[in-house]
Amino acid sequence: MTDATRHLWDDTVLPFQLDASDIRGRVARLDGVLEDVLRQHDYPPAIEALVAEMSLLTALIGQTIKLRWKLSLQVRGDGPARLLATDYYGPTDDGQPARIRAWASFDRDRLAEMTTANLNPFDLVGSGYFAIMIDQGPDMAPYQGITPLAGGSLSSCAQTYFAQSEQIPTRFALAYGRSQIPGEEEQWRAGGVMLQHMPKASPFATDGGSGEGGLLTASDILDDDAEEHWNRANILLDTTDEMELIGPSLSPADLLVRLFHEEGPRVFESQPIRFGCSCSADKVRQSLSIYSAKDIGHMTTDEGTVTADCQFCGAHYVFDPETLGFEATKEADDA
Repeated sequence: MTDATRHLWDDTVLPFQLDASDIRGRVARLDGVLEDVLRQHDYPPAIEALVAEMSLLTALIGQTIKLRWKLSLQVRGDGPARLLATDYYGPTDDGQPARIRAWASFDRDRLAEMTTANLNPFDLVGSGYFAIMIDQGPDMAPYQGITPLAGGSLSSCAQTYFAQSEQIPTRFALAYGRSQIPGEEEQWRAGGVMLQHMPKASPFATDGGSGEGGLLTASDILDDDAEEHWNRANILLDTTDEMELIGPSLSPADLLVRLFHEEGPRVFESQPIRFGCSCSADKVRQSLSIYSAKDIGHMTTDEGTVTADCQFCGAHYVFDPETLGFEATKEADDA
């Protein structure tokens, strides 16, 4: 297999459906996107792992949103990893790539105290919440759903979110890490599969669930026949291994045939994904437009400028303070 052929399915999400089981899903492969996300920052390895997992979840979940919509995932905790934030920007037009960006805030001193060889990166998050937000555009109210952190991974939190907030049984199988293909430089790669049981006309689980802290699980929201289909698909998914998820030799379509050939897998058009940030000088100006000249003065550096840095992509902006705030006295020359 040539490099050109292999890379056709890198940085893509392939949606599919299992016709025999009323289950839909997506297969994602990220390499260049993840490398671009992580090279913006100098994260310790444990934080890199959390950002990689979060980015992969965002790609798998985000593929379902409509053109020009924005999906955001956030995890906030009381541990050294205080905030994980990702954005997925839907394509501007059919056939165009979607864009992803990601960022983490962490306490380096607390992280150093906890880091051990056997550390599960998820332990760095502590107690907190998992949130999904969807921005449908300027004329629509944004949607937000929040659930407590549960399970031993970010993917477990996402599964709990869909069971609790959407009452849709959901399962993730993810793999990510640094790898090296002969003749190429070492870089980040990630791959995963997402399964979801088709939702019923209306949710019917209203009482507490059987999961951690009384949260709902898949078994709480499926009837007997649906649960049998769901359990069978999950057992099949459990047979995959890390190299099948992230390795270059097995395409997403071939992986689906290998896992679910008896379930009637049907694939749809894949969605390309790229790293992309929405920051701009104009957006920074808008965010500062609520401040008075006195407030802007407090933000001004000794060099007589106001500066701002994008946490996602590292872009550095420098402004003349007289062009900022609602009392600006000069026109901006970079608008």
